[in-house]
Amino acid sequence: MDSISALTSFVRTAETLSFVQAAQQLGISASAVGKNVARLEQQLGVRLFNRSTRSVSLTVEGALLLARTRPILEQLRDVEAEMTQTVAHPSGKLHVSLPVVGYRLITPLLPQFSQLYPDVELDCDFSDRLVNVIDEGFDVAIRSGEMQDSRLQARALGPFRFVLCASPAYIAAHGRPALSADLIDHHCILFRFPATGLIQHWELDDLRVTGDFQPVKKLTVNNIEAMVQSTLAGMGISYVPNFVVRELLDQGELIEVLPGSCIRESGFSAIWPGRYLSPRVRCFIDFLAEHWPVSRRQ
Repeated sequence: MDSISALTSFVRTAETLSFVQAAQQLGISASAVGKNVARLEQQLGVRLFNRSTRSVSLTVEGALLLARTRPILEQLRDVEAEMTQTVAHPSGKLHVSLPVVGYRLITPLLPQFSQLYPDVELDCDFSDRLVNVIDEGFDVAIRSGEMQDSRLQARALGPFRFVLCASPAYIAAHGRPALSADLIDHHCILFRFPATGLIQHWELDDLRVTGDFQPVKKLTVNNIEAMVQSTLAGMGISYVPNFVVRELLDQGELIEVLPGSCIRESGFSAIWPGRYLSPRVRCFIDFLAEHWPVSRRQ
């Protein structure tokens, strides 16, 4: 077990290039991580890291060891998860990555989950940053769109679609577009993805609005909540996931524009590393799949 602890400390340090970050992910002190790595270096008779007061980098031998040992440790984690699947009482910390807008869907579900599984400690990271699920030590992530990493498994949770909407005040002041082409004469609020800097395209049945689209006036934001508030303030027409503005549409605080013209559909999925699920991950994913809100505006 000492060798496994040393290898785990080495791999996390190699992935983060930081003894402190490795220690945070492993839940031990940075000095313990340093001692584990030093012991491994002594056992192997090689230096694995170049260390300075400001940085840590892999040596040639360290890079070779990382390439050989990371798949082995992943297999060991899979075996551990498989062997504990029959445990009837899920417990322990569950590190979850979620998009910022996910709080609208998931936060209302958490009290019931905590009542059902009181020994599962949720550690939720709400961020629009595209995290590396494996390298950053997440147990599960909730994401929309297609999965890009073949090392991850996925389970669909629920679909959503996009809608165009504006405030009643905006419609009163600027009129309501009758056709997609009329959008060129309106104020449009565009969304810029924080991770890539790219503009979210508006996928309409007869028009595709991109970052090159030049309406009378446009506002660009990189946060969904800012987009919603700007739309409520009458600053223009926005293109948003329907679940984000569902209540506002139902209450009449926003009005759907060009209903039925948006053709883009997507969905949320739970993704996780490895082939097998630990009990705490399985119960969380099963709970979300069972209780995921059903869109009333499909």
